[in-house]
Amino acid sequence: MTIGTGIIAGISVSHSDAAVEEIEAACADSQRVAVESLLDEPGVSEAFVLQTCNRAEAYVVAESESTGREALERHLGSAAGAGRDLGHETSLRHLMRVACGLESLVLGEDQILGQVRDAYEDARAAGGIGPTLDDALLKALHVGERARSETAINEGVVSLGSAAVRLAKSERDIEGATALVVGAGEMATLSAQALAEEVDRVLVANRTVPHAEHVVKEIDADGSALGLDAVPAAAADADLVITATGSNDHVLDHADLTDVGETLLIDLAQPRDIAPEADDIDGIDVRDLDTLQSVTDRTREQRREAAEAVEAMIDDEFDHLISQYKRKRADQVIAAMYEGAERIKARELRTAISKLESEGTEVGEAEREVIESMADALVGQLLSAPTQSLRDAAENDDWSTINTALQLFGSSLQPDSAEIPSIPDGPEEVPEEMRQEMPAHVLEQLGAEDAD
Repeated sequence: MTIGTGIIAGISVSHSDAAVEEIEAACADSQRVAVESLLDEPGVSEAFVLQTCNRAEAYVVAESESTGREALERHLGSAAGAGRDLGHETSLRHLMRVACGLESLVLGEDQILGQVRDAYEDARAAGGIGPTLDDALLKALHVGERARSETAINEGVVSLGSAAVRLAKSERDIEGATALVVGAGEMATLSAQALAEEVDRVLVANRTVPHAEHVVKEIDADGSALGLDAVPAAAADADLVITATGSNDHVLDHADLTDVGETLLIDLAQPRDIAPEADDIDGIDVRDLDTLQSVTDRTREQRREAAEAVEAMIDDEFDHLISQYKRKRADQVIAAMYEGAERIKARELRTAISKLESEGTEVGEAEREVIESMADALVGQLLSAPTQSLRDAAENDDWSTINTALQLFGSSLQPDSAEIPSIPDGPEEVPEEMRQEMPAHVLEQLGAEDAD
């Protein structure tokens, strides 16, 4: 038997392992709706969902990892097959890596920390955050903030979207211009946000128009959402075009660009969104990832060095979090142990005082305080060593010691649970190895409990 403190199970469907369409399929209408759906799954006590342009992740807390995994698979359906399964400790470390930006398409980017915080608030509002996920997510947010304040993980221009806008500014006067962004993923979103600070109007085109609308809402500029069929006409109205889709085919070919006039096009996609021969059209200037490489190399290296420091930081914070969980498990049993001792103490105090009074001894308030103080001191001294042993056992993953304690004190821990034995009805129910170490008067107290 183990202690039912809750095990985390997670699934991550992200740009690291899945296509854009698979990420879209894994997303619910909203993070809060997804959390509410997961909480309806059998055996799930807590839930958290993170949905961004390039990731859809779901986490649940259940009595076992298999129960949590089954709930996630039912919730995600076929999209679960595109994801990466995360066990309890893997989930804890992964959440820290996500919050620090180590799992982002752009290493160390800042946006994800706010997205994790928003998802945490959504899950809280839906009733999905309990003690297990609360510790995990608060720790992830804490280490994410540390990473950005104590290292250079987010310094310099390493976002290709920002680099693209910087390149455009170096080649053209884009003040007051109209820009077109093709795509609605993380890279396209970052490009649109960077453009919003420099141009008057941003058009966003995507195969799924609602996703383009979402990007438009994310930017602080005049914007419009379009379908891909409107791209050629929009390109003719734009002074600058940035493409960043996940398409395997060209989004803009020679014919689409013949009549667009003087325009700078920056292709951030791999494979390329813009047909290579488009660069031969008069007035059309095409730049691709190779052009941007020199802009990003220096700061990318700087961030890689910072990432090593962040990894060490995560290792340290992870160890603290695991110790925190273990300490809480031990403290649950310790609290139950003291509850059991307090019941025995209270009963024996009543018995002793009644016996004294029946024999004609007057027991006043002062005498009661002395007797109760002695009883409290005895309980504290007798349980001091077991308390430390239980905490040491938790630190050393010695769950057999903790489970033995549950055999004696489990009913105080979960009084309504049929799975955890109640306090023994008599000395014959105490495990043999523990009975040999217990004082005779304690066994007598256990045997006398039924008589009361």
